[in-house]
Amino acid sequence: MVYLAAGLISLALVFAGVPLFRKYALRHGFVDRPSARKIHHKPIPLMGGAAIYLACIITLLLFQGITPLSLTITSGGLLLVITGLIDDAYKAKEKEFPVWPRVIIYLGVSMLPLFFGISIAGVASPSSGSFIALPEWISWAGTILWIFALINMINFIDGVDGLASGVCTLSSLTLFVTAIVKGQPDTALLAFILAAACIGFLTYNFYPARIFMGDAGSTFLGFTLAVIAVDGAFKKATFITVLVPMLALGLPILDTAIVMLRRLISGKGLHRADKLHTHHALMRWGLSQVQTVSFMYLIAALFSLLSIILLLVMG
Repeated sequence: MVYLAAGLISLALVFAGVPLFRKYALRHGFVDRPSARKIHHKPIPLMGGAAIYLACIITLLLFQGITPLSLTITSGGLLLVITGLIDDAYKAKEKEFPVWPRVIIYLGVSMLPLFFGISIAGVASPSSGSFIALPEWISWAGTILWIFALINMINFIDGVDGLASGVCTLSSLTLFVTAIVKGQPDTALLAFILAAACIGFLTYNFYPARIFMGDAGSTFLGFTLAVIAVDGAFKKATFITVLVPMLALGLPILDTAIVMLRRLISGKGLHRADKLHTHHALMRWGLSQVQTVSFMYLIAALFSLLSIILLLVMG
């Protein structure tokens, strides 16, 4: 089966790549250092995101070749990984990379799928089956907003060992099932490749983490999941099943909404890093890292299960 073969290659590439990037990061001091805002107590190598990116892209090009989808992920992902590595390099020197260059790059990357014909085009009527196309400006704005939001949302939840990689595994597998049900093999292939890469990375990233994915990895995962949803679950969705990708990514969406609300109430800048995330709250209540991550996995799994039930019943 092509999906299994692609998944095994993606998994193997991560297994092979992570130790190499980890060794390089340690040798050159490319590490995330402890601080008052962070929960780890010793420097942890970064650059795991580069291993995830290379594993996904090599496998995708090997099995899918040059397509609008593979070009979107390859080019957009490369820009995000480079930006993330620069940001991570600042962190390694205990400095902060300016916000606005990142915002501009994230917006530019969010527009990239439009050039390859990937966008939220409209919805299908559940009664007549006819397709209701959205005005072009709404289609473009909705696509850009969705992708830009997911890039940041996955980045936000990457604060506890294994959380982002585990949640992205569940979301990828959910979008894989969605693509299979909707008869979208190219989107399904990408989703499965991404899930396999996340599983491989999770073996190094679960508590106690031996490497972090860094901003390079979290932004790439957010971008890829967002594009998978646009190219798959959102394509010809009904008014009901448009909720499927939102539920599949329900945990990062919910966490971001809670954090933004807390920052508004406290009068802090929306872009300011803090310890207001759900995983921080759970640990303040006395849960360990493993308990916190396990609880959030459970919530993410419930969201995923609900989205699949909705797809099968209403799709």
